[in-house]
Amino acid sequence: MIQISDRIKAMAQSATMAMTQKSAELRAQGVDVITMSVGEPDFNTPDFVKEAAKKAIDENYSKYSPAPGYLSTREAICRKLEKENGLSYTPAQIVVGNGAKQEICNAVLSLVNPGDEVIIPMPAWVSYVEMVRLAEGKVVEVWAGVDQNFKITPEQLEKAITPRSRMIILNNPSNPTGSVYSKEELEGLAAVLAKHPEIVIVADDIYEHINFVEGGRVHSIAECKEVFPQTVVINGVSKAYAMTGWRIGYLAAPLEVAKAVSKLQGQYTSGPSSIAQKAAEAALDGPQEFRYSMREAFERRRDLIVELAKEIPGWIVNRPEGAFYLFPEVSAYIGSVTPAGKKIENSGDYTMYLLEEAHVACVDGAAFGAPGYMRLSYATADDVIREAMRRIREATAKLVK
Repeated sequence: MIQISDRIKAMAQSATMAMTQKSAELRAQGVDVITMSVGEPDFNTPDFVKEAAKKAIDENYSKYSPAPGYLSTREAICRKLEKENGLSYTPAQIVVGNGAKQEICNAVLSLVNPGDEVIIPMPAWVSYVEMVRLAEGKVVEVWAGVDQNFKITPEQLEKAITPRSRMIILNNPSNPTGSVYSKEELEGLAAVLAKHPEIVIVADDIYEHINFVEGGRVHSIAECKEVFPQTVVINGVSKAYAMTGWRIGYLAAPLEVAKAVSKLQGQYTSGPSSIAQKAAEAALDGPQEFRYSMREAFERRRDLIVELAKEIPGWIVNRPEGAFYLFPEVSAYIGSVTPAGKKIENSGDYTMYLLEEAHVACVDGAAFGAPGYMRLSYATADDVIREAMRRIREATAKLVK
C-alpha cells in the first residue's frame, strides 16, 4: 500500500481551489454558477506582452534558463524596483520563479528552521500558514478584524515577538481583505522590527498596482530604510499585467538570502519558463497604460460591490483600498435556518448555502483565519457583480433566525 507523507496529510487543501472545483462540478450539471472565489484579473494579457512571447519563440528561447532566471529578466526587475519603489538591487539579489507563490515558499523554506516562529497578520492568504507548517515552523497569528480595517498595530506586533521569532509575512495590499497599509502605518511597524534585525520581513507586494489610494501609490515596507537590510520583497507580473497563467514572480533580497533561494530553486524546479520570462521583461519595460485602465475598472467595481453589500442586513463591510476582494463579516447569520431546515453553524455553512441556493461561489473566511467572514472577488464584469449580489441578497433574506 502506498503511503502518503505526514507533511502532506497535515497540509490543508486550498479553500479557493476547493470552491472553484465545487463550482465547476455544478456547472457540469448545467447550473448557472457565478464564481466570486477566484483571485485573478478577468482581463487579457496586453497584446505587446503576447507579441514579446511570440518573438521569444521565434528567437528560440526554448532552453533552460539559469536557476534564478535570465540576467536580462533580473535586470528588468531591478529597473522596475528602482524606478517605481526607490529600491536599489543588483541582479544577483533577484530570483525569478514560477509565480510569486513559489518565491514566498522558497523564502520560508530557506530561512525557517523547525520551531522558529513566523508572525502572520490575520486574516491572511490561505497558503502562508501551510508554507510555514511545511518548513516545520510555528505560526504566530496577530488578529485585526474589520473594526481595525484589518491592519495590525505596532503594539500588537511588539507583543507577538519572542526570542523564537524569525520572520513576519506582510501582504500589502492584502488578500483577502483588500486593506492597504499607509506609508505612516508601515513606518510604525518598521520601527518595531528594526529593533529585531534577526526577524526577516517577507513583503508580499503582489497587489501593489491594484489599489485605489490617492495618487495610486502603495508603499512597500522595504522602503523604510531601517528595515531594508532585513526585508525580502515578493512581487510578480500576474496581477498587474493579467498574467496569472504565465507563472512569473520574483524575489528581491539581501544577497545571502537570494543565494540560498537560488540554491533551493536549482534543486527542485530550476529556472522558470524561458518564454514567460521574456514576456515579463516586456511587461516591466513596456507601456504601462494597461495597468491604469485595469485599476480604474477595479475601482469602479469596488464602489459597486461595497454599495450593494451594504444593502444586505447584518453584513459588516469596510471600503477596501486595494486588490479586488470584499471581506464582509457575516456572523449575524450564524445560527439561522435555511428554507430546507438546515442550521447555519458557521460561515462555511453560509458560503455553502449561497452556492447551493444562490449559485454564487464565495470563500469561507475561516480559510483565511477569519471564521465569521467570507471573501468575494469582484474581478468580474459589473453586470455579473450586480446579479451575484442580487442572488446573495435574496437567498440571505430566506434565512430564518
